[in-house]
Amino acid sequence: MTQTRPARSSSRIRFAAFAGLVVALLATAGEVRAECADFAQAGVEWRRCMMDGADLTNVDLTGAVLRDSSFKRADLSGSVLRDVDARRAKFVSARMVDIVLDGARLIRADLTSADLTGASLRDADLRDAKLYQTILRNADLTGARLDGADLLRADLSGARWVDGKSICAQGSIGRCHMQKPPRAAATEG
Repeated sequence: MTQTRPARSSSRIRFAAFAGLVVALLATAGEVRAECADFAQAGVEWRRCMMDGADLTNVDLTGAVLRDSSFKRADLSGSVLRDVDARRAKFVSARMVDIVLDGARLIRADLTSADLTGASLRDADLRDAKLYQTILRNADLTGARLDGADLLRADLSGARWVDGKSICAQGSIGRCHMQKPPRAAATEG
């Protein structure tokens, strides 16, 4: 009889601890879901949110916090994401044509196979970002930080390079090949 009491007491303590843990986890999960359901607007906080396949065309998310969120196959074309914090966010196969990402923090973001044709990435921080097979045709990379970025098979044709002056030649895959200046016309003399 004395042996069963400690076992019951121990079981009650474990059950109470487990129940407390479940309540804490549900409360935390509820907060995250509520945050992810917030309307798309400037300054929104979407941390660790799943926005895969979402239609976010022509929205203003200036200053938004998108850290660790997923936007796989989402359409963000024509949107403004100026000064967003999108560290470790996933934009795999996302459509981001003519998007404005000026001043965006995209450190360790995954933009594999994303279409950023005509995107503005002025002063964006793309350190250690995955840009594998990313389409950056005619994008503006003026002042962008690309230290450690993976540009393998990225299409940089027509992109304005980080110096703000050079334009990448057509067929610039994986790195920017500078366009050759036009030849001066022969002068008659």
